[in-house]
Amino acid sequence: MGVRWWLGRCLVRYLARARPHLSLAPATGLQQLADTVQVGDVLLVEGTSRFSSAVKYLTQSTWSHAALVVATGPSPQHCRLIEADLEQGVREVPLDHYRGFHTRICRSVGLTAEDLARVVSYARGRVGYRYDLRNIIDLARYLIQTPPAPSRWRRRMLALGSGDPTRAICSTLIAQAFQTVRYPILPTIEWEDQCDPAQRGYCREILHIRHYSLFAPRDFDISPYFQVIKPSLRGFDPYRVNWSPESTTAVSDH
Repeated sequence: MGVRWWLGRCLVRYLARARPHLSLAPATGLQQLADTVQVGDVLLVEGTSRFSSAVKYLTQSTWSHAALVVATGPSPQHCRLIEADLEQGVREVPLDHYRGFHTRICRSVGLTAEDLARVVSYARGRVGYRYDLRNIIDLARYLIQTPPAPSRWRRRMLALGSGDPTRAICSTLIAQAFQTVRYPILPTIEWEDQCDPAQRGYCREILHIRHYSLFAPRDFDISPYFQVIKPSLRGFDPYRVNWSPESTTAVSDH
C-alpha cells in the first residue's frame, strides 16, 4: 500500500489515542439519552483524543465530534448512530459507544418524516467510506493540539483531504446529509435591499449554503435552526435534588 499509507496509519493511531481529560460537565446517563433521542438528531460529543483536542482548540468549542441518530429503541444498544471516525471511517455504532462522554443533542425543526428519512439514507449510504491515509500532510498538522494559526484560518484548518469524495469527517458527513434536503445549519447570510421604492431601506435576508467542508461540530450547537435538547430536564424537580449533607451545611453557612 506504500510508505505514505503506512505513515498515515501510524499518525491516525497516534492522534486517536485518548489523553487525560477533565470535563466540568458530567456525562449524560445513557438510558436518559436513549429515552430522549429521535431519528435525525445530531449528537455532539466532547472527545478525549489528541485529534479532539486540536478540533476543540481550532473551533474554540467543547465539541470535537458529531454523530447522526439513525435508529432509536428502548435501550442504548438499540439506538444506532452514524459517525465518521478518523481511524475506522464512516460506521454505525450503538449509543453506548459514547458511554462516559459529555454529550449534547441538537434537533432540527420542521422537517417531514420523508426528509428525515432522506437525511438518514444519505448517511447510511456512506458507511464504509474512509479517509485517504496517504494525505499525511493533512494529518500531520494535528500533531500540535494548539496549532499557532490566526483565528480567521482556523476553520479552514479543519478540512482534511484534497477533495477526495470518499473522505470521511464527522461534521462534513452530517452537513452534507442535511444539505440534501436544503436544511440550514449555519448558512452564509447576505442582506439585499428591496427594489420596491415603497419599501426603501427595508432589507431582505438571503441565505447561501456554506460549503460542507467548512462545518465543525459546534455549528450544530450554535445554529439558530437546531434545538438543544437536554435529557436531564425531563421530569426535573429542583425540590427533589438529593443534596449531600455537606452541601446543605455549606449553603446554610452563607
